[in-house]
Amino acid sequence: MKAIILAAGYATRLYPLTLNRPKALLPINNKPIINYIVEQINTLPNIDYVYVVTNDKFVKNFSDWAISLESKIPVKIINDATTNEDNRKGAIGDIQFVIEREKIDDDLIIIAGDNFFTFSLKDYYDFAIKIGKDCACAKEFDDNSMLNQFAIALIDESGKLIDLEEKPQNPKSNLVVYANYIYKKNTLPLIKKYLQEGNVPDAPGFFLQWLYKKQDVYVYKINGECFDIGTPKSYEEVQKKFSRDENNQ
Repeated sequence: MKAIILAAGYATRLYPLTLNRPKALLPINNKPIINYIVEQINTLPNIDYVYVVTNDKFVKNFSDWAISLESKIPVKIINDATTNEDNRKGAIGDIQFVIEREKIDDDLIIIAGDNFFTFSLKDYYDFAIKIGKDCACAKEFDDNSMLNQFAIALIDESGKLIDLEEKPQNPKSNLVVYANYIYKKNTLPLIKKYLQEGNVPDAPGFFLQWLYKKQDVYVYKINGECFDIGTPKSYEEVQKKFSRDENNQ
Protein backbone atom coordinates (compact mmCIF):
# COMPACT_ATOMS: atom_id res chain seq x y z
CA MET A 1 0.00 0.00 0.00
CA LYS A 2 1.05 3.57 -0.73
CA ALA A 3 0.00 6.81 0.98
CA ILE A 4 -0.62 10.24 -0.51
CA ILE A 5 -0.84 13.36 1.64
CA LEU A 6 -2.57 16.20 -0.18
CA ALA A 7 -0.76 19.48 0.45
CA ALA A 8 -0.88 21.40 -2.84
CA GLY A 9 -3.44 24.01 -1.88
CA TYR A 10 -2.67 27.68 -1.33
CA ALA A 11 -4.85 28.13 1.79
CA THR A 12 -5.87 31.68 0.95
CA ARG A 13 -8.59 31.62 3.64
CA LEU A 14 -5.82 31.36 6.24
CA TYR A 15 -3.89 34.45 5.09
CA PRO A 16 -1.67 35.92 6.46
CA LEU A 17 -0.68 32.69 8.27
CA THR A 18 -0.13 30.85 5.00
CA LEU A 19 1.34 33.58 2.83
CA ASN A 20 4.79 32.01 3.08
CA ARG A 21 4.08 28.71 4.81
CA PRO A 22 1.83 25.84 3.68
CA LYS A 23 -1.14 24.97 5.84
CA ALA A 24 0.12 21.43 6.54
CA LEU A 25 3.23 22.91 8.20
CA LEU A 26 1.32 25.11 10.61
CA PRO A 27 2.12 23.96 14.15
CA ILE A 28 -0.21 22.46 16.72
CA ASN A 29 1.39 22.13 20.12
CA ASN A 30 4.77 23.01 18.56
CA LYS A 31 4.56 20.28 15.89
CA PRO A 32 3.46 20.65 12.24
CA ILE A 33 0.03 19.25 11.40
CA ILE A 34 1.54 16.93 8.80
CA ASN A 35 3.83 15.32 11.39
CA TYR A 36 0.81 13.94 13.20
CA ILE A 37 -0.40 12.43 9.93
CA VAL A 38 2.96 10.84 9.16
CA GLU A 39 3.16 9.43 12.69
CA GLN A 40 -0.24 7.78 12.23
CA ILE A 41 0.76 6.37 8.84
CA ASN A 42 3.84 4.87 10.50
CA THR A 43 1.54 2.72 12.66
CA LEU A 44 0.22 0.91 9.58
CA PRO A 45 1.71 -2.32 8.25
CA ASN A 46 2.54 -2.77 4.57
CA ILE A 47 2.90 0.92 3.74
CA ASP A 48 6.07 1.23 1.71
CA TYR A 49 5.95 4.87 0.55
CA VAL A 50 4.41 8.20 1.55
CA TYR A 51 4.04 10.83 -1.15
CA VAL A 52 3.45 14.45 -0.15
CA VAL A 53 2.11 16.35 -3.15
CA THR A 54 2.60 20.10 -3.01
CA ASN A 55 3.05 23.00 -5.43
CA ASP A 56 5.91 25.05 -6.80
CA LYS A 57 5.37 27.81 -4.25
CA PHE A 58 5.78 25.53 -1.24
CA VAL A 59 7.98 22.70 -2.48
CA LYS A 60 11.07 24.10 -0.75
CA ASN A 61 9.18 24.38 2.54
CA PHE A 62 8.32 20.69 2.39
CA SER A 63 11.78 19.66 1.16
CA ASP A 64 13.35 21.44 4.14
CA TRP A 65 10.78 19.87 6.48
CA ALA A 66 11.45 16.37 5.18
CA ILE A 67 15.18 16.59 5.98
CA SER A 68 14.55 16.48 9.74
CA LEU A 69 11.47 14.26 9.63
CA GLU A 70 11.62 11.02 11.57
CA SER A 71 9.75 8.30 9.70
CA LYS A 72 10.44 4.61 9.22
CA ILE A 73 8.54 4.83 5.93
CA PRO A 74 10.23 6.78 3.10
CA VAL A 75 8.62 10.15 2.39
CA LYS A 76 8.90 11.72 -1.06
CA ILE A 77 7.94 15.31 -1.90
CA ILE A 78 6.16 15.72 -5.24
CA ASN A 79 5.91 19.13 -6.93
CA ASP A 80 2.79 19.40 -9.09
CA ALA A 81 4.39 22.50 -10.74
CA THR A 82 1.39 24.77 -10.16
CA THR A 83 2.03 28.28 -8.92
CA ASN A 84 -1.26 29.83 -7.80
CA GLU A 85 -4.99 29.37 -7.27
CA ASP A 86 -5.70 29.91 -10.97
CA ASN A 87 -3.63 27.02 -12.32
CA ARG A 88 -3.85 24.52 -9.47
CA LYS A 89 -4.81 20.96 -10.37
CA GLY A 90 -7.30 20.42 -7.54
CA ALA A 91 -7.08 17.58 -5.03
CA ILE A 92 -8.35 14.88 -7.40
CA GLY A 93 -6.11 16.17 -10.16
CA ASP A 94 -3.16 15.96 -7.79
CA ILE A 95 -4.01 12.38 -6.82
CA GLN A 96 -4.02 11.36 -10.49
CA PHE A 97 -0.80 13.32 -11.07
CA VAL A 98 1.00 11.35 -8.34
CA ILE A 99 -0.45 8.01 -9.51
CA GLU A 100 0.83 8.61 -13.04
CA ARG A 101 4.17 10.13 -12.10
CA GLU A 102 5.06 7.44 -9.55
CA LYS A 103 3.37 4.62 -11.51
CA ILE A 104 1.32 3.59 -8.48
CA ASP A 105 -0.35 0.23 -8.93
CA ASP A 106 -1.28 -0.62 -5.37
CA ASP A 107 -3.88 -0.02 -2.68
CA LEU A 108 -3.80 3.61 -1.67
CA ILE A 109 -4.59 5.67 1.42
CA ILE A 110 -5.20 9.37 0.76
CA ILE A 111 -5.23 11.98 3.53
CA ALA A 112 -5.68 15.75 3.33
CA GLY A 113 -2.66 17.51 4.76
CA ASP A 114 -4.83 19.94 6.74
CA ASN A 115 -6.69 17.25 8.69
CA PHE A 116 -5.72 17.00 12.34
CA PHE A 117 -7.26 13.88 13.86
CA THR A 118 -7.15 11.98 17.13
CA PHE A 119 -8.67 8.67 16.05
CA SER A 120 -6.53 5.60 15.37
CA LEU A 121 -5.59 5.31 11.71
CA LYS A 122 -4.66 1.68 12.40
CA ASP A 123 -8.23 0.86 13.51
CA TYR A 124 -9.55 2.45 10.31
CA TYR A 125 -6.99 0.52 8.24
CA ASP A 126 -7.96 -2.76 9.96
CA PHE A 127 -11.61 -2.07 9.15
CA ALA A 128 -10.79 -1.49 5.48
CA ILE A 129 -8.69 -4.66 5.27
CA LYS A 130 -11.49 -6.70 6.84
CA ILE A 131 -14.16 -5.25 4.53
CA GLY A 132 -11.94 -5.57 1.46
CA LYS A 133 -13.62 -2.60 -0.22
CA ASP A 134 -12.99 1.10 -0.75
CA CYS A 135 -13.52 2.97 2.51
CA ALA A 136 -14.04 6.45 3.89
CA CYS A 137 -14.16 7.61 7.49
CA ALA A 138 -16.87 9.71 9.10
CA LYS A 139 -18.24 11.04 12.36
CA GLU A 140 -21.65 12.26 13.48
CA PHE A 141 -21.41 16.04 13.85
CA ASP A 142 -23.24 17.89 16.61
CA ASP A 143 -23.35 21.38 15.11
CA ASN A 144 -26.09 21.22 12.47
CA SER A 145 -25.39 24.80 11.40
CA MET A 146 -22.02 23.73 9.96
CA LEU A 147 -23.09 20.61 8.07
CA ASN A 148 -23.26 22.45 4.75
CA GLN A 149 -19.48 22.91 4.93
CA PHE A 150 -18.77 19.16 4.70
CA ALA A 151 -19.48 16.05 2.68
CA ILE A 152 -22.58 14.45 4.23
CA ALA A 153 -23.28 10.71 4.02
CA LEU A 154 -26.06 8.21 4.48
CA ILE A 155 -25.13 4.59 5.17
CA ASP A 156 -27.10 1.36 5.52
CA GLU A 157 -27.00 -1.02 8.48
CA SER A 158 -23.85 -2.71 7.14
CA GLY A 159 -21.98 0.59 6.83
CA LYS A 160 -22.25 0.75 3.03
CA LEU A 161 -22.44 4.24 1.61
CA ILE A 162 -25.84 4.84 0.00
CA ASP A 163 -25.81 8.62 -0.38
CA LEU A 164 -23.16 11.33 -0.35
CA GLU A 165 -23.39 15.01 -1.07
CA GLU A 166 -20.55 17.51 -0.94
CA LYS A 167 -21.48 20.68 0.98
CA PRO A 168 -25.27 20.24 0.67
CA GLN A 169 -27.72 23.10 1.21
CA ASN A 170 -30.13 20.67 2.89
CA PRO A 171 -28.12 17.91 4.63
CA LYS A 172 -29.84 14.52 4.82
CA SER A 173 -27.93 13.47 7.95
CA ASN A 174 -25.28 14.68 10.38
CA LEU A 175 -22.68 12.09 9.28
CA VAL A 176 -19.65 14.06 8.11
CA VAL A 177 -17.13 12.35 5.81
CA TYR A 178 -13.54 13.54 6.15
CA ALA A 179 -10.81 13.68 3.51
CA ASN A 180 -9.25 10.37 4.52
CA TYR A 181 -9.83 7.54 2.05
CA ILE A 182 -8.61 4.01 1.43
CA TYR A 183 -8.96 2.85 -2.17
CA LYS A 184 -8.32 -0.59 -3.57
CA LYS A 185 -5.79 -1.02 -6.35
CA ASN A 186 -8.52 -1.77 -8.89
CA THR A 187 -10.23 1.54 -8.12
CA LEU A 188 -7.30 3.74 -9.14
CA PRO A 189 -8.06 3.71 -12.91
CA LEU A 190 -11.48 5.14 -12.08
CA ILE A 191 -9.85 8.35 -10.83
CA LYS A 192 -8.54 8.96 -14.35
CA LYS A 193 -11.94 8.08 -15.82
CA TYR A 194 -13.63 10.53 -13.42
CA LEU A 195 -11.35 13.34 -14.61
CA GLN A 196 -11.65 12.41 -18.28
CA GLU A 197 -15.43 12.75 -18.00
CA GLY A 198 -14.89 16.40 -17.06
CA ASN A 199 -15.94 16.11 -13.44
CA VAL A 200 -14.85 18.58 -10.76
CA PRO A 201 -11.13 18.03 -9.98
CA ASP A 202 -11.17 19.90 -6.70
CA ALA A 203 -12.47 18.52 -3.37
CA PRO A 204 -11.71 14.79 -3.07
CA GLY A 205 -15.22 14.17 -1.77
CA PHE A 206 -16.56 14.75 -5.29
CA PHE A 207 -14.79 11.61 -6.53
CA LEU A 208 -16.27 9.58 -3.67
CA GLN A 209 -19.70 11.04 -4.51
CA TRP A 210 -19.23 9.71 -8.06
CA LEU A 211 -17.62 6.42 -7.05
CA TYR A 212 -20.23 5.00 -4.64
CA LYS A 213 -22.79 4.98 -7.45
CA LYS A 214 -20.56 2.62 -9.44
CA GLN A 215 -19.27 0.23 -6.76
CA ASP A 216 -19.51 -0.49 -3.05
CA VAL A 217 -17.87 1.96 -0.65
CA TYR A 218 -17.99 1.47 3.12
CA VAL A 219 -17.82 4.03 5.90
CA TYR A 220 -15.84 3.63 9.12
CA LYS A 221 -17.20 5.67 12.03
CA ILE A 222 -14.21 7.10 13.82
CA ASN A 223 -13.70 6.89 17.56
CA GLY A 224 -12.09 10.23 18.12
CA GLU A 225 -12.07 13.63 16.48
CA CYS A 226 -11.06 15.08 13.14
CA PHE A 227 -10.60 18.76 12.45
CA ASP A 228 -10.62 20.28 8.98
CA ILE A 229 -8.42 23.34 9.45
CA GLY A 230 -9.53 25.89 6.88
CA THR A 231 -9.84 29.27 8.61
CA PRO A 232 -7.89 31.23 11.23
CA LYS A 233 -10.75 30.63 13.66
CA SER A 234 -10.74 26.83 13.21
CA TYR A 235 -6.95 26.77 13.51
CA GLU A 236 -7.04 28.82 16.70
CA GLU A 237 -9.73 26.57 18.19
CA VAL A 238 -7.74 23.41 17.49
CA GLN A 239 -4.58 24.95 18.91
CA LYS A 240 -6.36 25.92 22.14
CA LYS A 241 -8.16 22.60 22.53
CA PHE A 242 -5.15 20.41 21.85
CA SER A 243 -2.84 22.43 24.09
CA ARG A 244 -5.44 22.31 26.86
CA ASP A 245 -5.91 18.57 26.48
CA GLU A 246 -2.16 18.02 26.50
CA ASN A 247 -1.70 20.14 29.62
CA ASN A 248 -4.45 18.27 31.45
CA GLN A 249 -2.88 14.87 30.89
